[in-house]
Amino acid sequence: MTLTLLALDGDGISREILDATLSVLEALDLGLAVDRDIVGFRSLDAHGTTLTDATKARARAADGIILGPVSHLDYPPVAQGGINPSGALRIGLDLYANIRPARSFPGVARPVAAPPDLVPLDLVIVRENTEGFYADRTMVAGTGEVMPTGDLALAFRKITRQGSRRIVERAFDLAAASGRKVTAVHKANVMRLSDGLFLEEARAVAARFPTVPYDEALVDAVAALLVRDPGRFGVIVTTNMFGDILSDLASELAGGLGLAASLNAGDDHAMAQAQHGSAPDIAGKDQANPTSLILSTAMLLDWLSTRHDQPALARGAARLREAVAAGLARPETRTGDIGGALGTRAYAEALIRHLTTEPAP
Repeated sequence: MTLTLLALDGDGISREILDATLSVLEALDLGLAVDRDIVGFRSLDAHGTTLTDATKARARAADGIILGPVSHLDYPPVAQGGINPSGALRIGLDLYANIRPARSFPGVARPVAAPPDLVPLDLVIVRENTEGFYADRTMVAGTGEVMPTGDLALAFRKITRQGSRRIVERAFDLAAASGRKVTAVHKANVMRLSDGLFLEEARAVAARFPTVPYDEALVDAVAALLVRDPGRFGVIVTTNMFGDILSDLASELAGGLGLAASLNAGDDHAMAQAQHGSAPDIAGKDQANPTSLILSTAMLLDWLSTRHDQPALARGAARLREAVAAGLARPETRTGDIGGALGTRAYAEALIRHLTTEPAP
């Protein structure tokens, strides 16, 4: 069975890193079909909206999606076509789990490293993706933010029992398969009802996984511990906004957002997405690092391998990760943002050479 991926080209550096990612993916020769479409400002110019209904339908029909970065902060209001493609696809396809590994690479400098230097950082943050404090994911109509007066703004946070249960189940499944501990991160000492509900479900799920170590921690303590002692964490599971912030922190501590993979996954759909933004200041300059999107695509291959029982896709994902690790190990095969000399295209070409000359395991 031929699987079809939909690659969505967004804003800023999107086209450059998407081209690089797809060229590296093609070098794996996995027999995948890839269609392309546009979102963001070019879609707005062409169709009057940053995400058309036709594109949403193509995303739903595809076996997997690769989304380039978008500049949604700069879009016009939704009423003028400025839909956030990332949020709309997460909601529309029920991509409730945002899985973000934070792993350091040998030879890549890290901003904080206690002796002995370069002790590997290796953890995963499992972030709820469809509710929480995010204004576009709180209401069936309108948003979760209101301004009763010009001097008063209110935000609503939605935490559901179902949403809490299924994200914690995802975390425990991942931990059970990898031999890790689960830490539920919360602020229930202040948000007693919403985070209290989240913790109720976390504890109920933990009881069904007696062989998986489990603990709980306050979000502010976790932020400090990620800097001082990240090795104490295996799988962190948390609500939407806490997960967004902590995953960026963890990825920076591992070497930078440019190296950080991210997969948005549900029960029926999955979307690879770089963890960083659209970086319009370097767009078109062949300076963007495509590693984040490449590693996110490797995560998508793993998801597809499991869903469709195609082990060759998991082997392809492993080869992608191995090629990236080999490239990052030497300055001469890195991009400029992490001390190398290569541009976006040359870096992709180096990965392709590795994939086509090194024997597959």
